[in-house]
Amino acid sequence: MTTTVHPVDEVLPAGKLTALGLQHVLVMYAGAVAVPLIVGRALKLSPEQVAMLISADLFCCGLITLIQSLGATQWFGIKLPVMMGVTFASVAPMVAMANSNPGTEGAGLIFGAIIGAGVISIVIAPLVSRMLRFFPPVVTGSIILVIGISLMRVGINWIFGNPVGPTAPSIVSPEHAQWLAQVSASAGAPGSVLPAIPKDLALVPKLPNPKYADLTGVGIAALVLVSIMLIARYARGFLANISVLLGIVIGGIAAAAMGLMNFDKVAQANWIDIVLPFEIATPVFNPILILTMTLVMIVVMIESTGMFLALGEMTDRQVDGAALTRGLRTDGLGTLIGGIFNTFPYTSFSQNVGLVAVTGVKSRFVCVAGGVILIVLGLLPKMAALVESLPTVVLGGAGLVMFGMVAATGIRILAGVDFKSNRFNAMIVAIAIGVGMIPLIAPNFKQWMPHGIHPLIESGILLASIAAVLLNLFFNGGQADEAAAIRAAQQAEAH
Repeated sequence: MTTTVHPVDEVLPAGKLTALGLQHVLVMYAGAVAVPLIVGRALKLSPEQVAMLISADLFCCGLITLIQSLGATQWFGIKLPVMMGVTFASVAPMVAMANSNPGTEGAGLIFGAIIGAGVISIVIAPLVSRMLRFFPPVVTGSIILVIGISLMRVGINWIFGNPVGPTAPSIVSPEHAQWLAQVSASAGAPGSVLPAIPKDLALVPKLPNPKYADLTGVGIAALVLVSIMLIARYARGFLANISVLLGIVIGGIAAAAMGLMNFDKVAQANWIDIVLPFEIATPVFNPILILTMTLVMIVVMIESTGMFLALGEMTDRQVDGAALTRGLRTDGLGTLIGGIFNTFPYTSFSQNVGLVAVTGVKSRFVCVAGGVILIVLGLLPKMAALVESLPTVVLGGAGLVMFGMVAATGIRILAGVDFKSNRFNAMIVAIAIGVGMIPLIAPNFKQWMPHGIHPLIESGILLASIAAVLLNLFFNGGQADEAAAIRAAQQAEAH
């Protein structure tokens, strides 16, 4: 008597598993390494520490992918072809925390918030699996659109330079700085009749900074962008799916040929190293920051819910309430593990869900193979050091595509929303996006508000999420529509 194996549980030959698993890894690789680069540089960590972030991130991506795809006890793992990676939804709040507290001190606060949010997410997973009705496409589309718009600023600054610091558009004239130093010295001299220099007196930067918007860097970013577009337009199948990664490789080669890349740190890095917990910073638990990251995780888990339902439809395997809870609980466990290993919140990567639809391969063991490959990559510090050594202009050209695709995903989801017969939906989108843009356009809007709530309100993504949910409840109520959530998830092919 033969037992029919469901396509999801089919174990393919080793060679095919490895090739298909590598394809999943390449599709997600650019997105996976982008977050540690963004947050590490926002924290002003050393290049060695940023490389450690990248290694730990890849290691955790692989480990959590194994838990989600293989399953671990009856509590964790949805046992579907899912690749886990860092969610971009968490980037803006983490960058805000990093800007307020740079260095290892800020890193400790971020990792503490992630660990706290991970524990809470594990506990509330059963509740979140029942909250889908509060997050219809009009809400999730608005949130994802704001995420994309917020992240575009990061990609643009990678190309031209950060608005503050060594690459700011303007610098203080050396002549003016020298004059002020001489006056300060004279005012502080014994017997001087000059009044003391006021505390915190600073000169206004007026001199154009040659390091900002350097045309060589802009040209490399343009090369990356054009390469991605040409590959996406003319390549087919697998090559088209990794167009972003290939564009980064082309940009890296061009930068190296022009002498803009330094490989000293790659040469100094070990070939193999073990990823250990708390290597960069000891976690610090701040209740407000934990609440902020928990709100992010609720949004992420709602998005995962739609993704899991869509994946169930694609693979012909029913996703019931228990399976959904196991999958969401793994999002929380992954986030907890991420905080312990000094990385970030994790969720299912939707571009890999799209790859399942494109290839038609439903076996979850393909993603298990991908998870093993990611763990191996996480144990190779030279690979992480090579990624860290890429000039930001190379990443900027790819960032326009990666982050723009996040915004485009939100637009695609909103395209399926009923704006004709329900005039309130347009108002929900309009106000939610407007509220989400406040921290982006007017970052000092909170200066007269209590300092304790600043971390909670300086993220446009969180403000947009709260506004969209409340507005939808006010105008539309909380009617469940699982089919709409599945359609929205199927449209989301980029994270």
